[in-house]
Amino acid sequence: QVQLVESGGGLVQAGGSLRLSCAASTSITTFNTMGWYRQAPGKQRELVATIVGGSTNYAGSVKGRFTISRDNAENAMYLQMNSLNAEDTAVYYCNALRYFPRLEYWGQGTQVTVSE
Repeated sequence: QVQLVESGGGLVQAGGSLRLSCAASTSITTFNTMGWYRQAPGKQRELVATIVGGSTNYAGSVKGRFTISRDNAENAMYLQMNSLNAEDTAVYYCNALRYFPRLEYWGQGTQVTVSE
């Protein structure tokens, strides 16, 4: 069973930075897509960023502030978050998707809280 474990969340002041990590229990080269999602209280889970090979994609609200990356040798994915604001407060989830057969995995989430 594939496991994804997030870490790096916490409490930070507005304007600060955090770096989230997602450690996979298997080689991440077996995944076609990896990404970060977040869910704020009372809201639906939303896409933050994805990485497919060397290509990245970001939600408009985080573009220019967040950077997604992966390290195949470490079987890990990262999300560098800069210039954080209160709207970034959410539980952040790591996601991995394999197309054929279609298998999708989620981490347990890590809380990010940004104080004004």
